[in-house]
Amino acid sequence: MRRPRDNVAGADESTLRVVVTIQHPGHVHFFRHPISVLRSRGHDVHVFARENDVAIELLEAYGIDHEVLAGESNGLFSLAAVQATYEMRLLRRTRRIDPHVITAIGGVAAAHIASVLNTESLVFYDTEHASLITSLGYPFADVICTPACYRDELGSKQVRYQGYHELAYLHPNRFETDRAVLEAVELDPDDPFAVVRLSNWGASHDVGHEGFEKPARIVDRLEEAGVQVLLAAEGEPPADLESYQFSTTPERMHDLLSLADVVLSEGATTAAEAAVLGTPSVYVNPLSLGYTAELEEYGLCFEYTGRLRHARGVERAVSVLDESPATWERRREKLLEDRIDVTDFVVDQIEALAHPRTFDQPAQSVPDHP
Repeated sequence: MRRPRDNVAGADESTLRVVVTIQHPGHVHFFRHPISVLRSRGHDVHVFARENDVAIELLEAYGIDHEVLAGESNGLFSLAAVQATYEMRLLRRTRRIDPHVITAIGGVAAAHIASVLNTESLVFYDTEHASLITSLGYPFADVICTPACYRDELGSKQVRYQGYHELAYLHPNRFETDRAVLEAVELDPDDPFAVVRLSNWGASHDVGHEGFEKPARIVDRLEEAGVQVLLAAEGEPPADLESYQFSTTPERMHDLLSLADVVLSEGATTAAEAAVLGTPSVYVNPLSLGYTAELEEYGLCFEYTGRLRHARGVERAVSVLDESPATWERRREKLLEDRIDVTDFVVDQIEALAHPRTFDQPAQSVPDHP
């Protein structure tokens, strides 16, 4: 345990100072509700962000007070410079705050800064093959929280929990579908549709891999099966599919995923989001993860990682259209019976690590399966 933190003059001794770092849109979704809960309990929460895709737009849409410390990188080579700038500025800001805990997903910057300031770092992660991030962040972290299905053993720092990142913001305690989104994308309530998510393959853990060679064939096949196609391309969409790229605010993407008849995704996060919402998802990517494999056990996500993954994935997406919606509802109910509201877990971990004499101790690791 690190040194005790001093209290701000006049503050109640149970009031905590928490720093949350944001470097990806998914981090905004994950921490959105924990930030709200912590602030509602009177804790002092500071959010620092780096521009990346729509991360800042999401923070503004959700009304989360934040400070932007660095711009967006345009590739792996510029990422190092941007990360160095981000960490330097984060160190200056955080030193003034003197937080009880710094928390993040991945946690490279958070763990580094916490080590320098002799404060606690709490890292959440779920991606086994992101070796660059884990090698830079894990050695410096105090606590590393992973889903129970995470395949790597991390030693005494690791706390496993029965859930997924996506259940921090898509658990029914936290999310309710807004069907008005259909009008925004010019669909009628009875229109069957598929969401196709294309990745840009620019992340450090994507090096050497590639996605669909001819996405237009996917769209044609799905349309032949009788569904309209909404394309969610990371970055610029293929020129011949620009008309399929839907336009809505980024915080409404989850409404669409929950209402779709099927989701075909190159990205694991989108596939998992659809699955926990009860929408059948097909994950097509050479990289398997613990949580996508476990969601397949529940029959909500179908993972294709082999040489014929593209052709097989598209045909699976077509075949699930013949299933009754009740099938997916039953499977989701079973999933939710076995899994937790991850927001509660995140808040409990922050409070326990930051102020162990006042709050309950952090949750212990749980077995891989209930």
